Amino acid sequence: MVSEIKKKLIRYDLEKVNKPKRTPSHPTKSHVVLGKEGDKTKLVRFGQAGVKGEGDSPKTEKGKERRASFRARHNCSEAKNKLTANYWSCKEKW
Repeated sequence: MVSEIKKKLIRYDLEKVNKPKRTPSHPTKSHVVLGKEGDKTKLVRFGQAGVKGEGDSPKTEKGKERRASFRARHNCSEAKNKLTANYWSCKEKW
């Protein structure tokens, strides 16, 4: 019998748990991840489709300001729960 986690990984074409993937065909969200924390799992969609984040190393001053503003506005320093879109958005896109 295939476990529920494996079924979800196959259904959403994900490689493994806690590994985000881009979803270019989704109408509103840019990424999806099967978040797992302890014994809980949850499918999390995050990120506005069509909007680019600044990633790990913004190159321009404006990019650095955008990144700092997003992280302050969304309280990224406090994002600890892997079952929330806030955690993944702060980690993956910004």
